Amino acid sequence: MSRTATRSRSTKETSIELALDLDGGGDEVSVTTGLPFFDHMVSQVGKHAGFSLRVVASGDVEVDAHHTVEDVGITLGEAFAEAIGDKAGIRRFASGLYPLDEALVEVALDLSGRPFVAYDVEIGEVIPLGTPPFDPQLAEHFWQSFATSAQITLHVRLREGRNTHHIVEACFKGVARCLRDAVRVEGTSVPSTKGVL
Repeated sequence: MSRTATRSRSTKETSIELALDLDGGGDEVSVTTGLPFFDHMVSQVGKHAGFSLRVVASGDVEVDAHHTVEDVGITLGEAFAEAIGDKAGIRRFASGLYPLDEALVEVALDLSGRPFVAYDVEIGEVIPLGTPPFDPQLAEHFWQSFATSAQITLHVRLREGRNTHHIVEACFKGVARCLRDAVRVEGTSVPSTKGVL
């Protein structure tokens, strides 16, 4: 069974083309959004989740990175929801602790069909990353947009950390690894007493 999806999204603020393969192995990842730091983060999702992922996005980054970040999150979430299909046989739940140097992040998720995000990641002094600048606070908005469109429950909590880059990257890698575990096929039935997710 092919677990793939393609998505296009075009608004007055952004234009996005996206292709996703949940079983792609993580070796074919290409992300171009006009925000190099954000490209680096979304690439972590493909690589560490074991997905093949191609994202080409253009947006009004001269105004702010917000629209591009939000719309990539929405588009990736929609593609993920399509690719996962009826969720028959998937593991469904995943959680773990994920370090990046001094940063330590706790992630738990459920491919529940019920969108909910608890994001407890406080960053001290907010320093934009990259050029054009990526505001680290937009990481939360990306995960809100993704989880809502993907219809998943997502918890992300910072346990330790000082370096902004490390904290944000640990979050992206941690969610990616949980997605990798949660989409793993372990059986044939839908993992719910209701019979649907």
